[in-house]
Amino acid sequence: MTFKRPLVIGIAGGSGSGKTSVTKAIYDVYKEKSVVVIEQDYYYKDQSHLKFEDRLATNYDHPLAFDTDLLIEHIHQLLNRQSIEKPIYDYTLHTRAPQKIVIEPQDVIILEGILVLEDMRLRELMDIKLFVDTDSDLRIIRRILRDINERDRSIESVVEQYLSVVRPMHNQFIEPTKRYADIIIPEGGQNQVAIDLMVTKIKTILESDIIV
Repeated sequence: MTFKRPLVIGIAGGSGSGKTSVTKAIYDVYKEKSVVVIEQDYYYKDQSHLKFEDRLATNYDHPLAFDTDLLIEHIHQLLNRQSIEKPIYDYTLHTRAPQKIVIEPQDVIILEGILVLEDMRLRELMDIKLFVDTDSDLRIIRRILRDINERDRSIESVVEQYLSVVRPMHNQFIEPTKRYADIIIPEGGQNQVAIDLMVTKIKTILESDIIV
């Protein structure tokens, strides 16, 4: 069945909370049934006009780091059954890459990222809003492992960034968005019960005749 308006699911949570695991668990069930994932991380602002030294000072956990206007424009295009060219962010150069990824419209759009619930304009586009809530000690461990293995960072730089930027930004901007969530999922991808409930909810909508 094709919806006149695709279903939009927002999945937020702190860095290392497990929101990507929740997203993947849902996607893996429905990937054959027209689901697309839009990661907020891909929409960091282009910084090619800045010197490399200045790019290094980017606060990636602040709402202003994201090109939210472009993200909203792309969600509207997908809702109107139009394809988009999703940007790619180069973490080694700290700016947007020249390549883009063509994304075709689907019946379900999963929007995932630390601050997808922060902007009211984005929230108004969502049919289901999730917040993945995980203890800070688990989140920092996961972030250390990710940044060392995937982004070639030293443990000292990751810890310093966490204490000076990530933690205060989480408390100021990310944690407060929990109040906008329809469902709070403790422990992220480890919470199979919550994931099963979401899968069942999505399945009910996909198999119904309701035009959302």
